[in-house]
Amino acid sequence: MTGGAVVRRAPGKLFVAGEYAVVEPGHPAILVAVDRHVDVTVSAARGADVEIASDLRPEQVLPRRGPGGFLADDQRAPDGLTHVVAAIDVVDALLAERGRSVSPVRVSVTSRLHRDGTKFGLGSSGAVTVATVDAVAAYHGVELPPEALFRLAMLATARREPGSSGGDLAASVWGGWIEYRAPDRAAVLDLARRRGVEEALRAPWPGFGLRRLPPPRGLALEAGWTGEPVSTASLAGRLRGGDWRGSLSQRRFLTGSDGCVRAAVQALEQGDDQELLRQVRGARQVLADLDDEVRLGIFTPRLTALCEAAEAVGGAAKPSGAGGGDCGIALLDATAQEEISRMREGWAAAGVLPLPVHVPSTKGARDDR
Repeated sequence: MTGGAVVRRAPGKLFVAGEYAVVEPGHPAILVAVDRHVDVTVSAARGADVEIASDLRPEQVLPRRGPGGFLADDQRAPDGLTHVVAAIDVVDALLAERGRSVSPVRVSVTSRLHRDGTKFGLGSSGAVTVATVDAVAAYHGVELPPEALFRLAMLATARREPGSSGGDLAASVWGGWIEYRAPDRAAVLDLARRRGVEEALRAPWPGFGLRRLPPPRGLALEAGWTGEPVSTASLAGRLRGGDWRGSLSQRRFLTGSDGCVRAAVQALEQGDDQELLRQVRGARQVLADLDDEVRLGIFTPRLTALCEAAEAVGGAAKPSGAGGGDCGIALLDATAQEEISRMREGWAAAGVLPLPVHVPSTKGARDDR
């Protein structure tokens, strides 16, 4: 049974270390959820079977459900709404397997992960997917535990972007600081096709791993936005083709990235802030070496300036995510307010906008019990 409107919220994310490597199943990354969110409200539709409204687009979208999911022409939903359609679709499939009928729904999306329609690079696609899956399921009377929510969101994402690691989804679901390892998305999709969504929620997922991490003891996390949005899928996709995959270069990159992440995880767990700074600098160098070799364009002039301004005041910094634009992060002594101010001034001079983001306490975040 459905009742009144249901609202669900999911946070954005920042990568601390391990981007690009995490795309390969089983390779770790560290992510952190931030206090900027996507809110999704699900209520009864006013006429159409499905109505989608978003503050990212001026017009309403009316995708059509079909016997096997959304009809083919609606798979090409307008940019920014494909993830909403995919999220509704995967919940519909789960409900169908449980013998439950789906109700006409109106899905309204409000995001603080963009400005004037331009994304900050804080994982808005992942956050909207998680919040939509959560809200649509709850509207139909299904409350999802965290891992089921993540798995449904991963299925929705992988159907359209099989190269997506799902790290943004995990950060949105569990919040706080996490170590994340991506599942083998091809195996997961095959499992869902052969045995259904319900079984895919229960069966082991090869490669998948997640654990919570304590935050740094005395470091502040700062984020800066370059004002240059980038497509993560397009940048990461360039590594999946050609001769790089399976090459000595790829193995060297994965070894270097994994080593930084493992050492950074240990530093967090031991409360060793100085070691964490060293490993963030190491992760930056691993990305720089990859960029030099493959020429992805990870380091733009603004991202380089962001890193240099942080290093100049004793911090550690790197691109967060795919690079090529979007965001960078810096970690600095939380008590060094003068140095943090100088860094922000350096960012502003380079055209980097300091983003007022914080990492909320994980108290109250979704947790398995």
